[in-house]
Amino acid sequence: MNCRFCQTTLEHEFLDLINSPASNSFLTGEQLNEPETFFPLRVFVCHTCFLVQIDEYKKSDSIFDSEYVYFSSYSRSWLAHAKEYVDMVTKRFSLSGNSTVIEIASNDGYLLQNFLSLKIPVLGIEPTKNTAAVAVAKGIETITEFFGSALAKTLRKKKIGADLFLGNNVLAHVPDIVDLVKGMKIILKPGGVVTMEFPHLMQLIRNTQFDTIYHEHFSYLSFYSVKKIFESQGLQLFDVEEIPTHGGSLRIYAKHAGNELLTITASVDELLKKEIAEGITDIRYYQHFRERVLKAKIDFIQFLVESKKQGRSVAGYGAAAKGNTLLNYCGIKNDLIIFVVDANPAKQDKFLPGSHIPVVNEERLKSERPDFVIIFPWNIKEEIIAQLGYIREWGGKFVVPIPELEII
Repeated sequence: MNCRFCQTTLEHEFLDLINSPASNSFLTGEQLNEPETFFPLRVFVCHTCFLVQIDEYKKSDSIFDSEYVYFSSYSRSWLAHAKEYVDMVTKRFSLSGNSTVIEIASNDGYLLQNFLSLKIPVLGIEPTKNTAAVAVAKGIETITEFFGSALAKTLRKKKIGADLFLGNNVLAHVPDIVDLVKGMKIILKPGGVVTMEFPHLMQLIRNTQFDTIYHEHFSYLSFYSVKKIFESQGLQLFDVEEIPTHGGSLRIYAKHAGNELLTITASVDELLKKEIAEGITDIRYYQHFRERVLKAKIDFIQFLVESKKQGRSVAGYGAAAKGNTLLNYCGIKNDLIIFVVDANPAKQDKFLPGSHIPVVNEERLKSERPDFVIIFPWNIKEEIIAQLGYIREWGGKFVVPIPELEII
């Protein structure tokens, strides 16, 4: 396997999570009687550009299809984050009714709806037809295709360009990241701005966030690597923010390399120095992660086994992709976790891939009163604890397995 950016032969393994089904391939009851496909989940780091990556074991067009079950609007904190971003970026870059905002991976319109309410023209690009249909019902024009240089050229021929081009949690989801950034260069107007948000590799390593590794995520990104990728396509990063979403993310700002109207902020050099001081450009930095991951696995399994021995019931909340990585790496099945609650109706009455744990609505939690509720989407644990605070009425406790097992 060669690096998807610089084409260096990959020699250094970062982590091997063995085999796992695609993290959002939920099963129906009928499918439980059918064979299930597992794919390798092995991650490498490039010793030339330090891009951390997996191979495209499962093709992206089969992951992001019409059965895709992730809808962004089911998290209140994520909706608030989107609204805050829109207010900020509209003011900072003086967006108006004469501007065009284009979002890739626009999902169900969770973010673009805020621009629409400000009467700023928008265009969503979202390959999953079921989520795109929700956005269209909100009045958001949406193209149901994958974005890359080919689509960017088509749109430019139609005189469509972006004053603001954005994508949240999509940069890591694309197997050909170079072509994606090339498309950004093509679609961006001369004075336009790109913003991208993605989980920060440095935080993944610091906080043992191995459960954010799954087949939808082809790359695990540092600012150092992203800067190189953007520069290779004629885009310059002029600002960056460290934000708390998804356990620690980056929001980058890019412009055409020739655009002198937007000055480069001090935060660009500061974060580069911070990453380098952390060790991001030293291959040894990546070599001890697996020991911490193994400890997290053992602690989680021991908790579940001891709970079972003591006759205490364990359920989960949030049928998140990260939870499926954790469960499949640990080999957990539905004999140790009785069910997982999720607010998304598209996931309810189905079964988690690999573990075959049933996904149910919140009423099941209230009726069965489990002793422990595992919070799989730990990145929004405060929101979930507040929502499910009533479990304390029967002595229920919350469990957060990452970065280390915590009982609350």
